[in-house]
Amino acid sequence: MKEKIIEFIYPENSKHLFEDVFPIPAKLNIPSWFKKLNHTREYRTIKGCMPFLDTLRAGYILKLSQDFYFKYNFTNENNQKDSEFAVGWQSYERSVLDIKGMNVNAGDPQSHPTGQLGKDCPFHKKNKDQPYFKILNPFIIKTPPGYSCLFVPVLNNNDDRFQIIPGIVDTDTFDLPVNFPIIINGDRYPNLETIIKRGTPYAQVIPFKRDNWKMIFSEGRRKNYFISKLKICRQFINNYKDAFWVKKKWN
Repeated sequence: MKEKIIEFIYPENSKHLFEDVFPIPAKLNIPSWFKKLNHTREYRTIKGCMPFLDTLRAGYILKLSQDFYFKYNFTNENNQKDSEFAVGWQSYERSVLDIKGMNVNAGDPQSHPTGQLGKDCPFHKKNKDQPYFKILNPFIIKTPPGYSCLFVPVLNNNDDRFQIIPGIVDTDTFDLPVNFPIIINGDRYPNLETIIKRGTPYAQVIPFKRDNWKMIFSEGRRKNYFISKLKICRQFINNYKDAFWVKKKWN
């Protein structure tokens, strides 16, 4: 099967600025705790679960192109709850970077006010009624005609301090960088002052073909059920992998 191409376009004459934080296939971001696990007949672990491993390998990983500083949900001098957000290139004028075609955070932080998601959105509570700061992504992402991208927090391997708000973008027609509003994990960190380092993985990009779907309901075909049941029970380990799993390639 011919490989589809996903292209990550960086600003002209800027390879030296971004090369060390270029996006990577997700398979190169497998967590160390997962690699250390053993999966045997005597002791089965999640390392033998191919659906879980597929989430770790699916698509591509975006990394932060600059350091981010957060001081989140503190009480300011007016006795009000507040948050601060700063970046490594804070002193650069936004207009200068725009001229150079660099879509990175600088100057005043970009954010979405809490009202845009409403009071009933679960993100509102998690983010402690603070603005949704935005990570600007320097890469334009292009996919073949008919293909979009699902953007999600890094699946089963995300930084526990923050996450992007997931979204789908039609990257075959959208010719601008995709930017990412984020939520601070206020459930774990009611107050947080931290630096999230350049190179930290923050988003997983999963391209997919746009197809039209229709949901139907049908009575179960018990013959197929029993055949699948027999296949899944005929060996000690790697049952699903050997009988049902289809290898996916993300290079």
